[in-house]
Amino acid sequence: MSVLEYVRSQTKEFLESMPKSVRKKKGQFFTSLETAMFMAEMFDFSNCGDEVSVLDPGAGTGILTAAFVDRVFKENPNIRITITCYETDTEVLPVLKNNLEHLKNTFKDILNYRIIEEDYILSQSNDFQENLLASKNPEKYDYVIGNPPYLRVMRDNPSAIAMPKVVHGAPNLYFLFASMSLFNLKNDAEMVYIIPRSWTSGAYFKAFREYFLNEGKIENIHLFVSRDKVFNAEQVLQETMIIKVRKTEKKPDNVLITSTDSSSDFENITKLRVPYDSVVAGDELYVYLPTNETDINVIKKINMYHSTMPDEGLKMKTGIVVDFRQWEELRKEPGENTLPLFYSQHIRDGRVNHQPSGKEYDWIIDEKPGLIQKNKNYVFIKRFTAKEEHRRLQCGVYSPSDFEEYEYIGTQNKINFVDKVDGGEMDTQTTYGIYALLNSTLFDMYYRILNGSTQVNSTEINNIPVPPVDLIKEIGEQVLLSKDLSTDNCDRIISEVAYA
Repeated sequence: MSVLEYVRSQTKEFLESMPKSVRKKKGQFFTSLETAMFMAEMFDFSNCGDEVSVLDPGAGTGILTAAFVDRVFKENPNIRITITCYETDTEVLPVLKNNLEHLKNTFKDILNYRIIEEDYILSQSNDFQENLLASKNPEKYDYVIGNPPYLRVMRDNPSAIAMPKVVHGAPNLYFLFASMSLFNLKNDAEMVYIIPRSWTSGAYFKAFREYFLNEGKIENIHLFVSRDKVFNAEQVLQETMIIKVRKTEKKPDNVLITSTDSSSDFENITKLRVPYDSVVAGDELYVYLPTNETDINVIKKINMYHSTMPDEGLKMKTGIVVDFRQWEELRKEPGENTLPLFYSQHIRDGRVNHQPSGKEYDWIIDEKPGLIQKNKNYVFIKRFTAKEEHRRLQCGVYSPSDFEEYEYIGTQNKINFVDKVDGGEMDTQTTYGIYALLNSTLFDMYYRILNGSTQVNSTEINNIPVPPVDLIKEIGEQVLLSKDLSTDNCDRIISEVAYA
């Protein structure tokens, strides 16, 4: 039995003995052998010396380490490897120790290992923060390979407090581990990590992206088309990716983006080389994940412009009324001192109506100013869509003249709306111009490349480059003249006016 088959059998035994519900609470999702071998293949060993050091933080059963060792010795059977594994889970530690000892017995004196049974983050927090208690020469490694715990923690969690420079909003252990792993690398060294793709956009991950993408540069991204087949034994419904990052300030010319349907068909792989600036772009350092030439062209077209909606005096905001918290203010029927409450169900065919939404309450009383807003021009957009739906961006023009008997209205929290930054009113041409952009195939494709989730995030929309407001108005005028709100018509007009 090969060392990889031995480690796989020991891992399988452990998984069968430990309920998924228990491991999920710890954020543990174990890597398949096929994925571990693929990750090991991503490293470049062409310039390594006679000795290499590898770090596996949160090592679990050691399957990633085993795959790394197997690849190294296949290429150079005389190289010396020093392994460092961090692991604190007392349930899995005996399995890890057994597997590493098996590696040691197989490869003898050319392999040495140590297991550090300390918290990976807390044990190095002083070094990471470079404070007075930091080591003068913290240990650095030639390679890091990792599958970190995926667990959201509170901002007062000790691990989050230990790494303030990468925490903004809701922390997750996976990006704390990734940041520390980059810190643990020698200059110009490589790390390969399997992580969710949620960090690639959004405000919560901004501080992490700034650290991670300034200290390191992405060289390779692997995507899985079927998100439910990555940890196929674990049933994880995460949008997951594998990244290879080099610790350097020098940007590569391009990024290799590969993809497979799942973690069991690495034989059927698609490859695409993408200019680095088309993958990591903008002040927010969003990471875009194009998978074909069409996606690359979409990114280039959008990036023709450099201002955003807020730069042009416009802003997407989130609906105000959280209905399950405001039951007392909601009403089933219209009446005195009641206003229409709009849900995503009221967005249909490019317009906003107030037909019965299927919700119990379609009205709200006007007694709380903080729950209502001016009846004026808006573009409404659904915040949530189903994964299988054809479009992610589904929007409609809200016309105040359709509800002229009301001075104010209510918007439920599951819609977003575009308004003027200063609280004034968009003119009709601008309103229809913004609608045309958001309703276009170009913007829908761009948003899908940026964000793999089914949620439309207002922060992300506000960071998408848009044409100047005079061109937006011209687009709106053309839409108004055509009296056609279809996507095909919006595509034609924005292409002629702003994206020729």
